[in-house]
Amino acid sequence: MEARFWHQKWNDNNIGFHEQKPNDFLTGNFGRLKLAHNTRIFLPLCGKTLDIAWILSKGYKIVGAELSPLAIEQLFETLKLTPKITDIGNLQLFSAPNIDIFVGDIFDVSSKMLGKIDAVYDRAALVALPQDMRSRYTQHLMKITNNAAQLLVCFEYDQSLTQGPPFSIDEAEIRKHYAPYYALNLVDSRDMGGMVRGISIGNENVWLLSRP
Repeated sequence: MEARFWHQKWNDNNIGFHEQKPNDFLTGNFGRLKLAHNTRIFLPLCGKTLDIAWILSKGYKIVGAELSPLAIEQLFETLKLTPKITDIGNLQLFSAPNIDIFVGDIFDVSSKMLGKIDAVYDRAALVALPQDMRSRYTQHLMKITNNAAQLLVCFEYDQSLTQGPPFSIDEAEIRKHYAPYYALNLVDSRDMGGMVRGISIGNENVWLLSRP
């Protein structure tokens, strides 16, 4: 999807993907990452998700990347934090204690900018990208995070019944992108219950990607 597609969604407040509470898959499965407190979690294409406040409340540090500055302004308002804003190349870095969010194109984010990442939580990134962008995204994500472990949430449904995003990502595609680099385990799954444009057509799956 082009950048203007997502900017328009945020400008129009057309953000049905934004959940009004921390994601159940996160709260139910985060412990599977087996992370020490005070370690750093990367959230690609994070928006203003309430998952960030939940993760911070558990004693972890957040690093995020998001295209929309409006989303991140609203995120910091929700967190009741005043960010320090710094220009870094083509990006802006919004920072406050225990949280750093890079605003701009995720492909402009480098491993040097991120620093050490202990895990990735991808709830809304891979499923937001059309098929022709996913290989580039997954390779970039692994490069900038040094193949950090991932908790990956995906939708799986008949893509012919409705258009994305969110797009359907089945097991075969996950294996194509990640099997050469990770041990893959499906750790949770449930019926989507009409989560894609009101049509109950498939499952929402949670994958744990661990270094072999």
